[in-house]
Amino acid sequence: MKREVKEVLLGFLIGLAANMAGTYLYIFFFSKLSFESTIKGSLENDFLGSLIDLGAILNLCVFFIFLKKKQYYRARGVVLATVIAALAILVSKFF
Repeated sequence: MKREVKEVLLGFLIGLAANMAGTYLYIFFFSKLSFESTIKGSLENDFLGSLIDLGAILNLCVFFIFLKKKQYYRARGVVLATVIAALAILVSKFF
């Protein structure tokens, strides 16, 4: 595999991990319920997309760190992960 593809893939995985970590941190600090109860409640009340959206804020930090370090292909991977998260939110809202 080419070096550029590996860098984009690594950025994508880091972007997904940052999104999951951001979602977890949001639930940990702002929810009175446990993590499992919050996820179940969000599925029942159709606001899981909002939780994913708030978790994606952490991707912004990761993106700018990669830009500051001039790791442009990794930054592209983070953008790709953010676009995939946005598509997942779009699908969850309409279906």
